[in-house]
Amino acid sequence: MSAQAYDPLADQRTPEGPQFDVFLAGTVFLDIVFTGLAAMPAAGTEIWADGMGSCPGGIANLAIATSRLGLRTSLAAAFGDDDYADFCWRTLAEQESVDLSRSRRFENWHSPVTVSMAVDRDRSMVTHGHSAPMSASDMIGAPPRSKAVIVTLSAEEPLGGPGKCNWAELAQRDGALIFADVGWDPSGAWSPDMLEQLSVCHAFMPNAVEAMAYTGTDTPRDALYAIADRVPLAVVTDGANGAMAIDSMTGEEAFVPAPRVTALDPTGAGDVFGAGLVLGTLCGWPLNDRLAFAGVCSALAVQQFGGSLAAPGWGDIADWWHEVRAAAGHSGAYGDSLARRYAFLDKLVPTDPVGAVRRAAATIARHADVGMAPQMPGKPPATPEGTTAEAGGPLDEPEDPNTPRVPAQKE
Repeated sequence: MSAQAYDPLADQRTPEGPQFDVFLAGTVFLDIVFTGLAAMPAAGTEIWADGMGSCPGGIANLAIATSRLGLRTSLAAAFGDDDYADFCWRTLAEQESVDLSRSRRFENWHSPVTVSMAVDRDRSMVTHGHSAPMSASDMIGAPPRSKAVIVTLSAEEPLGGPGKCNWAELAQRDGALIFADVGWDPSGAWSPDMLEQLSVCHAFMPNAVEAMAYTGTDTPRDALYAIADRVPLAVVTDGANGAMAIDSMTGEEAFVPAPRVTALDPTGAGDVFGAGLVLGTLCGWPLNDRLAFAGVCSALAVQQFGGSLAAPGWGDIADWWHEVRAAAGHSGAYGDSLARRYAFLDKLVPTDPVGAVRRAAATIARHADVGMAPQMPGKPPATPEGTTAEAGGPLDEPEDPNTPRVPAQKE
């Protein structure tokens, strides 16, 4: 596993401190993303895409986003024994420095797969998969000591309920802060009972639609106040409008607009925002700076195709800040506003760190073809080096003999 080039928490680390900054659990998907489609294919027809990328998705979006920011990240997830799982495991562990010591490989359980088709700044998806052979709590056992865990509230494995504690509660009892979000409710019930789980959480980070639906309020700000009655750190994100938050631990309340960008692919934007917020909270930054940092991380991600691998690293953030700072004073009121809002970055990225982590190409082959000109049907695309791109399968590398492997349960 490669070492991170920049450690934003270096001055906080002690030999007695937690092993990890962030611990996560969830499902890893193989995401296959087709880009540059003029329209969705009609029934019985075939169309060609301008570009294609492949990358780990699902909980991997969040794991990669936190690791890219220099947070020591550990992930517990089920992996199959197919080539897709080999690719996802290798990408997370070797390329993205994510610890997988609490993850397991299962025989005869294939990787969940999502195909995403991007059309006119929107996307449609098809997913196939089966439930993991083992629950996260059973897989993890006693979680490693960490400063924070990030969870999605769930009715299937609720927090704070009677009976057996799940992995996140065990981590919280060992000193971790629980940062929670919540998913879309396809039933339309939006039961407020879901929010009872926040009793053990430090922070809650829903988007505006989810926040209003679960709190029964009419505006994002009213929803924010309702959430602030339940958790020390309440955050509501509102897309291009920005984000608002209340931190009762510090007595701060803030609203920060989002940077203006052209969004190409929103996949994983909420995960990237959450990663930035967790980092800022662990670093003890002022609330305004935390929201601004999380917002720019998300804005940098949505300008790229590729989901998890579009998450920015410190190299990308440094590049952006250098451009903003250089333009200040002669780019109008908006440019000057950005320079003032993000002035705190001067202390973090005074120069571009040597070897700083940057976003990676999203591809399962040796060379990405996202953004390349479309080729004639039947002719393999040429890579930038002038050689022929691999058609598909992951690179052949020996499997780690220490990887835990257990049989999958029969369906």
